[in-house]
Amino acid sequence: MKTQDFIEIEEQYGAHNYHPLDVVIEKAEGVWVYDVEGRKYLDCLSAYSAVNQGHVHPEILKALLEQAKKVTLTSRAFRNDQLPMLYKELSEMSGYEISLPMNSGAEAVETAVKLARKWAYQVKKVPRHQAEIIVAGNNFHGRTVTIVSFSTEPSYRDDFGPFTPGFVVVEYGDASAVEKAITPNTAAVLLEPIQGEAGVIVPPAGYLKAVAEICRKNNVLFIADEIQTGLGRTGKLFAAQHDGVRADITIVGKALSGGFYPVSAILADKAVLGLFQPGEHGSTFGGNPLAAAVARASLRVLREEKLAERSAELGEYFIEQLSEITSPHVKEVRGKGLLIGVELKPEAGGARRFCEALKSKGILAKETHDNVIRFAPPLVIDKETIDWALPSIRETLNMT
Repeated sequence: MKTQDFIEIEEQYGAHNYHPLDVVIEKAEGVWVYDVEGRKYLDCLSAYSAVNQGHVHPEILKALLEQAKKVTLTSRAFRNDQLPMLYKELSEMSGYEISLPMNSGAEAVETAVKLARKWAYQVKKVPRHQAEIIVAGNNFHGRTVTIVSFSTEPSYRDDFGPFTPGFVVVEYGDASAVEKAITPNTAAVLLEPIQGEAGVIVPPAGYLKAVAEICRKNNVLFIADEIQTGLGRTGKLFAAQHDGVRADITIVGKALSGGFYPVSAILADKAVLGLFQPGEHGSTFGGNPLAAAVARASLRVLREEKLAERSAELGEYFIEQLSEITSPHVKEVRGKGLLIGVELKPEAGGARRFCEALKSKGILAKETHDNVIRFAPPLVIDKETIDWALPSIRETLNMT
């Protein structure tokens, strides 16, 4: 079948909750993907940072296949031989004492919200069911009803109420706004170190550090959602480390499995995460042996191939090269590591047409918030491949 055949079937039988570019990917390797007609493309999205290690990394694939032949699911009613080792390796790599694995990123965010509320009642002694969590405008933490309850994006929430109470929204990048919003009932502040879906919004230097200090002074937990920004994407293991911050709770997902399987987790110390008791929270698939084996291999690849360091070096180069492009359409280039946003001027006619033009030149990127093109290739990309892509990007950004 041809590309259009697959598109027509998808449009007929699938829910229309996405607006993908019209490319039908059949296989992938490293930074490259191939469509059903054999055309080759450079992936500059990395499945929203889920394939930091590159597509179908051989070491992760090997772990998946070996574990799949043994046991895939036990539920948490029984123990398995992979989860303890994942716990240990996550702790050694991140510096947090313990972790709690889930599946999707949204589930991990929900887990962090529940944990922050329990901590507020058990430790801070906030009156029961009155805990508040401060979040930032233009956030993206997932799409469950509770999470869209504190979204400021109308399309994420307009038809999905009534909403879960207990959230206070302040302006992103303004530490004083966080401080003013804190009350005796504040349990936590939940932030993305860089807002990916909002258009790769990088906060002012020192913002996260100031927020973490405000939280410490007021006995409030600081929660960093590192689902997109973590695990090497921005040039450090966690993006909060650029500000010298160690969050009380760090949320990870996406690249935790290298794109092979849904795996997420929250990381914290025992004084916080140790509050959960048997029966209070869980997941049938969370921490299953297949997921744990894949996550262990994914972490090993990040560490052994020094992908955070690679992202720092190549990200700096890519941002520098993009910033030097002279285009009447470009308003700003921003980012950290290999999480880069090119914001277009409103009169440019939207980012979608530029992404479609890039597709025709063999580069897959995706628009976000209408006017931003996101460039976030797998961290295994090399300088030669970036140099290959730059002329096409320059040409596209200068099209009429």
